[in-house]
Amino acid sequence: MLKLCGFAVSNYYNKVKLALLEKGIEFEEELVWADRSPELMGKSPLGKIPYIETDKGPISESQVIVEYLEDAYPQKPLLPSDPYEAARVRHLIQFMELHLELVARELYPAAFFGGTVSDEIKERARKLLTRNAKAFASLAKFGPYIAGNEFTLADCAALVHLPLVGMSTKIIFGEDVLGSLPVRDYTKMLGERPTVQKVNADRKANMELSAQRKK
Repeated sequence: MLKLCGFAVSNYYNKVKLALLEKGIEFEEELVWADRSPELMGKSPLGKIPYIETDKGPISESQVIVEYLEDAYPQKPLLPSDPYEAARVRHLIQFMELHLELVARELYPAAFFGGTVSDEIKERARKLLTRNAKAFASLAKFGPYIAGNEFTLADCAALVHLPLVGMSTKIIFGEDVLGSLPVRDYTKMLGERPTVQKVNADRKANMELSAQRKK
């Protein structure tokens, strides 16, 4: 059986987990901390999570994993059959991860973990996120899903990334860079899905376990 490895505090882990649940794929979970141990590096070369264990070997990088799931388990697709519409979904995912989440990630140490971030990094992030949020507004549909009227892989990414971008910028800048978009209503709507409820519940439980581990 396919195995998802990592920990549920990770937004990228939960992106893959939500795709697995939405597609109805049977899988097991294995708790693996990102400790860069030789064992982990043998499964994920950069010591990153998540990764999955398949009958042919491990696969890492969340987007590669969900694309693999689409190919290996086509029964319930989360990508449109039309090539252009599928490209739109992929574009949304790449935009959110490269131009929103990755930029906002530089703020996470100060926003969520009690660390510090230099004023130079804050100013750079503010500038990029302000610009990129405007561009994202022209791509996202919220109709009601992020790419239109169907739940797709883009929603698996949006659910786990957008709230973090909003919360981190609200904490650091006093303003949510995504505040002009209906992200709160969108995540509330997705929260009615049983799959999302499970992901959220498991994330909260894993956050408690992570906090105990650090004591």
